[in-house]
Amino acid sequence: MLSQRPLPALFAMTLLCGSLVAASVADACTRLVYLGENGQVVTARSMDWKLDVGTNLWVLPRGIARNGEAGPNSAEWTAKYGSVVATGYDVATTDGMNEAGLVANVLWLVESEYPEYDGTTPGLSISLWAQYVLDNFATVEEAVTALAAEPFTLVTDSVPGEERLATLHLSISDATGDSAIVEYIGGKQVIHHSRDYQVMTNSPTFEEQLALNEYWKQIGGTVMLPGTNRAADRFARASFYVNAIPKTDNAAETLASVFGVIRNTSVPYGITTPDQPNISSTRWRTVADHKRKLYFFESALAPNVFWVDLNGLDFSQGAKVMKLDLGPNQSNSFAGMANDAFKEAEPFQFLGL
Repeated sequence: MLSQRPLPALFAMTLLCGSLVAASVADACTRLVYLGENGQVVTARSMDWKLDVGTNLWVLPRGIARNGEAGPNSAEWTAKYGSVVATGYDVATTDGMNEAGLVANVLWLVESEYPEYDGTTPGLSISLWAQYVLDNFATVEEAVTALAAEPFTLVTDSVPGEERLATLHLSISDATGDSAIVEYIGGKQVIHHSRDYQVMTNSPTFEEQLALNEYWKQIGGTVMLPGTNRAADRFARASFYVNAIPKTDNAAETLASVFGVIRNTSVPYGITTPDQPNISSTRWRTVADHKRKLYFFESALAPNVFWVDLNGLDFSQGAKVMKLDLGPNQSNSFAGMANDAFKEAEPFQFLGL
């Protein structure tokens, strides 16, 4: 017998059906934030995509001048912080951590609707959304304050090689454990800001995900958890496990636990779902240790986890841009700390109008 009253059945079923419809047209990813003892904060994410997403790792120093790649009235800024980023197709930042310990991730959200861009306000291409945050802010509080003032209009574009528009939402986490989710719903920016917002997946919108998760909380994760690869089910599993794993200050145990959770919410390589054709295999995972400034990378097609130590990188103004070539399908193998495997490279060009 359940000890707590469940959500009204009609409400729960309405949300659940909504999530099924949304999942049928959405690519899948998961992001979670672990909060441990003595300042242990670790953010993990999976990248699930139907094709090779063309990811490489890049070291981007501070002092780089950028513009929003949205036409004549693009937003302009100079990077205050250096960062390590994982790209999509080497035309967009999909994930990364800056030298202040701030992490940004973009995930698919089919319900996203961005405002119409008429060129009268500063524009920012969606390919730079995560990079804008990594370049400019040290904490979630700083980022949320700035984004709430809407300093730019976010402009989307087609996914490389496809005819559909990129529909993304953004998660931000920092070394204090603070967290925020930024979405565009009905053409309006919506910011969810709380240390409690540890998990983000895909459809439905974050507000509806929270409601669905309340249903599973009342059942209890030790009794039953949903096991499919749908976004709502991955949200429920990640939310339970990220708080069920030990709250320790042991770095090795912390990382082992977090890797266990993000792997638990991943989609096995080669898996397809016939009635949900765009639910996709996990291509890679990242785990960012905010306290130690370590950025771990795990490819589904490589045998080893490796990491980048941000403490040992040159982020100074004028330093060289560096690239770690991960190869087709991120199949190049690296092990241990990979700082020395980066090679000097010309900066990649962000996709824009």
